[in-house]
Amino acid sequence: MKYGNSLKSSLDERNFTQYLRAHEIDATVRELADRINKDYEGKQILLIGVLKGAILFMADLIRHLKVETDVEFVRLSSYGKERTSSGTVTLLKDIQSDIKGKHILIVEEIIDSGRTLRFLFDRLTASGPASVEIVTLLDKTSKRVVEIPVKYAGRKVEDQFLVGYGLDLEERCRNLPDIYYLKYPN
Repeated sequence: MKYGNSLKSSLDERNFTQYLRAHEIDATVRELADRINKDYEGKQILLIGVLKGAILFMADLIRHLKVETDVEFVRLSSYGKERTSSGTVTLLKDIQSDIKGKHILIVEEIIDSGRTLRFLFDRLTASGPASVEIVTLLDKTSKRVVEIPVKYAGRKVEDQFLVGYGLDLEERCRNLPDIYYLKYPN
């Protein structure tokens, strides 16, 4: 494993299997950017990244966007220190921009239950933007408990616990350039 030292220093690598390599992630990000560039040609969009996990995906996505963009961040919590959602969404950091009349693109690294994104989507939609869409690198549709309109999904994923490329396990492993799934989640 190319980045084994990072993984070894964080967790026991025997518990992980590589899911997506960095070049596969890059290809997926480029495909999403191409679709967004086509759909928003001639428009300005406000990207709203969901901290902390979406930071790497959002940074890479922005590099491939040709449309004019602004950036904001929100921080929401529904996990705390657990590996499953509590079902209660808490807003920890809000955006600073007035979004009325703007085209909004929510950027998330992974969607599972959909509760957090539903909360954010409804909150932003109530502020009168021109449009609100969602882009996610990974979409875990098998875990969905609320309906959300995901316009841009990079890859559908199985119900597995993933780490790397922004995805964490107890705030570790976000820096890994590849994505791994945890073999033994307990």
